[in-house]
Amino acid sequence: MAKVVLVTGVSRYLGGLFARRLSADPTIERILGVDVVPPRHSIGRTEFVRADIRNPMIGRIMAQAGVDTVVHMNVIATPKDTGGRVTQKEINVIGTMQLLAACQKSETVQRLVVKSSAAVYGSSPRDPAMFTEDMNPKSMPRTGFGKDSVEVEGYVRGFSRRRPDVEITMLRFANVIGPSIRTAFTDYFALSLVPVPLGFDARFQFVHEDDATAAMILATTGPSVGIVNVAGEGFLTVTQCAAIARRPILPVPLAAAGMIGSIVKRSGLADFSADQLTFLAFGRGLDTTRMRTVLGFEPQFTTREAFEDYVRYLRPAVPGVDGVGDVVSDAAEVTAAAIGRVFDRIQP
Repeated sequence: MAKVVLVTGVSRYLGGLFARRLSADPTIERILGVDVVPPRHSIGRTEFVRADIRNPMIGRIMAQAGVDTVVHMNVIATPKDTGGRVTQKEINVIGTMQLLAACQKSETVQRLVVKSSAAVYGSSPRDPAMFTEDMNPKSMPRTGFGKDSVEVEGYVRGFSRRRPDVEITMLRFANVIGPSIRTAFTDYFALSLVPVPLGFDARFQFVHEDDATAAMILATTGPSVGIVNVAGEGFLTVTQCAAIARRPILPVPLAAAGMIGSIVKRSGLADFSADQLTFLAFGRGLDTTRMRTVLGFEPQFTTREAFEDYVRYLRPAVPGVDGVGDVVSDAAEVTAAAIGRVFDRIQP
């Protein structure tokens, strides 16, 4: 059972939310929160320690406190949060390597919990309808956060071979969404005009920020479960999301999606890598059987409910216009019908 917990990334939104809610557990004797900058939000009774996980001093902090459980939540999804792609990769990959090196040397660490991502599965037209935890992607992520997540998981597996006595739980989350968290996807659906790859209507799964936090707490305080997919029940497509968010869509050829993404990225409105744009075309599905049967977790929000909770706090695309949702829904239906007719004509 966790007694002394070290949490990385407490100055980020999910890390702070996790630390704050873990503070309510009376069985946890002490919580240390590590980050390079002080948090601007409450972290409960967590003791903040200003430190960089890329620095070997993290090992001394763990030894002095007698840490028995390490919760790694500092794998950063968007480079603009760190000042650029180079810094993002250093924090994600080099930071994880240093953290695991400290865990390997520790005489007190008994459990490692890692917040991973379903981005490790990539996204391609050859993928299965639903990924189980033991499946490998048909096309590996080649850039950005997805590639970092694959490397992080590789280092964790190496650590597990070197320290088989340490329990490991790794949760692969679908896109986390909610009223307060900000990600590339929340920025994308906040655009006044949502670019959508022409001829595609990818399926998405979401997990609410509250459910993501609850799953991490269960992984920290409950039994060790290995690798588990975490997502809300059901799916939404891109056009359904746009309709719920009351956003008009702009169909663009997939070949031009990269150019559109670059323009949006340079404008500072949203941050999209090539892999994220591919995800918008092909989507991804996660099998969550292990989440329910092994982790023993049931999300409070379905995929649709999580997205609707995010939209509830979203500014309208056109202030004062209440009928945008109906217009978007009609446009989505017309676009889908037109695409269907094109495919009917080209089918052999």
